[in-house]
Amino acid sequence: MQRQVMLPKLQQSSYFIFPESVGWYYDLQTHTVYRPEGLCESFSIHFVLSGKGYVEIDGEQHVLQKGDAFLFFPFQEQKYYASKEDPWAVRFVHFYGSYLKEFLLEKGFFRVLWSLKRMNELEEAFHELLLEAETMGILRSTNLSTLTYKILSEFMSYAAPLTGNRGGDSVDRILAILPSMQQKACEPFTLEEWAELTGVSTYYFCKLFRKAMSMTPLSFITLCRIQFAKQRLIEKEHLSIKEIANEAGYASASYFNQRFQEHEGMTPSEFRSLYVKGLFG
Repeated sequence: MQRQVMLPKLQQSSYFIFPESVGWYYDLQTHTVYRPEGLCESFSIHFVLSGKGYVEIDGEQHVLQKGDAFLFFPFQEQKYYASKEDPWAVRFVHFYGSYLKEFLLEKGFFRVLWSLKRMNELEEAFHELLLEAETMGILRSTNLSTLTYKILSEFMSYAAPLTGNRGGDSVDRILAILPSMQQKACEPFTLEEWAELTGVSTYYFCKLFRKAMSMTPLSFITLCRIQFAKQRLIEKEHLSIKEIANEAGYASASYFNQRFQEHEGMTPSEFRSLYVKGLFG
């Protein structure tokens, strides 16, 4: 059985967060999803009400049961499916927003797998959004945005990392150095130094990092550098793009521009111009 509502994607949205689809699958043995890396442009949260299902990360299968959840960022590879013997009941929402990535990373939500300390509030929030989408569609867009934010807030309030199937202690070593990696992101990045600090080989460090963060170490460093650069662009208007590129760890301004545009969909100059015109904040 399934209930699902697809919503049109807003091309120009003033909302911090907005749903793309919301639904509820239950007693559906055939519930299987695979999206290759680079395909899905939205975020998604799924949480298990009952039964059992699986999420695969880098070829490793993880069992999820009642009270577990998973969070995907845009463009991640996604593979998850219900148990044939005891198919899960799972609620989900796909959503998007211009600054959600920075918001979630800043709050420490880097991982895919989570366990919920409480479920009632989150289930209620999901049901409210589903009913709103089913009955009113896109007519009350502010309600859709508000209810989606409620889901995200409840999730972030009660979610804790699910480490049972993810190499526990080893992954925790990666999580422990993340603050230092973020703090030193604008310095020259040397993989060997971070692997040595963690006490593992560079190969195993990269493997552990992908398990913990669902991205490579260099991708994380790039995210931190972009976050730093965005802050400098709006706080230090007297600095040139080249100066900010250097501060962010890029010797080449053109390469900085390229990386910035890949992540933000605009050049650093365009981003700064939008801020100066008062379109942010």
